[in-house]
Amino acid sequence: MNAPAFKEDLQLLNGNHAVAWGVRLARPDVAPLYPITPQTPILEKLIEFQSANQFDAELLTPESEHSAMAAAIAASVTGARVFTATSSQGLLLMHELLHYAAGARTPIVLFNVNRTPAAPWGFWPDQIDSLSQRDTGWIQLYCENPQDSLDTVIQAFRIAEAANLPVMVNHDAFYVSHSVEPVSLPSPETVQAFLPRPERDILLANDSGRSTGAPVDQAAWNQTRRDMDAAMQGVEALTIRAGEDWAGLTGRASAPLEPYRTEGAELVFVTMGSMAGTARLAVDALRAKGIAAGLLKLRLFRPLPAAALCEALAGVPCALVLDRNYSPGLGGVLHQELKAALFGRADAPRLYGLLTGVGGVNVPPETLEKLAVDYRAADVDNQPIWVE
Repeated sequence: MNAPAFKEDLQLLNGNHAVAWGVRLARPDVAPLYPITPQTPILEKLIEFQSANQFDAELLTPESEHSAMAAAIAASVTGARVFTATSSQGLLLMHELLHYAAGARTPIVLFNVNRTPAAPWGFWPDQIDSLSQRDTGWIQLYCENPQDSLDTVIQAFRIAEAANLPVMVNHDAFYVSHSVEPVSLPSPETVQAFLPRPERDILLANDSGRSTGAPVDQAAWNQTRRDMDAAMQGVEALTIRAGEDWAGLTGRASAPLEPYRTEGAELVFVTMGSMAGTARLAVDALRAKGIAAGLLKLRLFRPLPAAALCEALAGVPCALVLDRNYSPGLGGVLHQELKAALFGRADAPRLYGLLTGVGGVNVPPETLEKLAVDYRAADVDNQPIWVE
């Protein structure tokens, strides 16, 4: 990719405003949005951009999140580039149409701000809202900080449009959504070089001979899932290429799975979202004490990069999976996914699932350091462990 001259525009932005900047630079045609805490600043910032004639999308404010996704699907099937955003109860209200969006192969980009679902009522960071949607057919990406959120939402449009599948990008409520950090803004020319508008081969048009939502027989429905599976099989490679090309333009690399100080590690943390930042601090502290710790930050959750995870953990004695979520009766979702991926492998680590930060409970680096010391040489029962 021929990179234009990159000029850094460094601004102090919270995570939600970083997302809005990424959306502005990606230039969607339609953006149906319904406000919900803690996603609302994304909508507010986009309205501010539009009021200043800096955002040219048709910005719709329907009466609910269900209607927002219905509008997103309708716009996308006609070939429009579409963005929407939500959180928690709003995402759950969209559930019916998330299946529809994926089945209709619409490359919608949705940004979800991970928040506790009711009951009881809460506004705290927890990933179970998006993880409970993992079987809807959406690609899922998780962000660590505001810079990661801006970069990922831009990359998500390219991945979605290449795969003809919708993409859900996520970051943690408040820890990322409302935390202010320096964020490097790419120029519009940089984003345009990265994100051209491809020809869409799955869409409604007068000469396409296609329909959407029509009844089909069993074999035809089965074939749609085979086609979706084939598209999902290519998503990891699309994500890798998008990250490499973005690094070539901006100098900021990203990948489906990002290792940190894993060389020769005797213990590796595995996590996603803002917990990766906490784990990184714990890794540095442990290394300073002579304990060979490392981190695997999972950025792409659906499709799960299972082979890459297995390769990264091959020969590692012990791995601690840090889940900011809880699947009742089962444990942490990432822990269960990783157990399935590693099943039967002779080179798999001892794997422990730690329920860390469920409901937004703060887990400082010192807690992770202590867990590493306690578990690196332990041989304890592998049951979900609640971390206080």
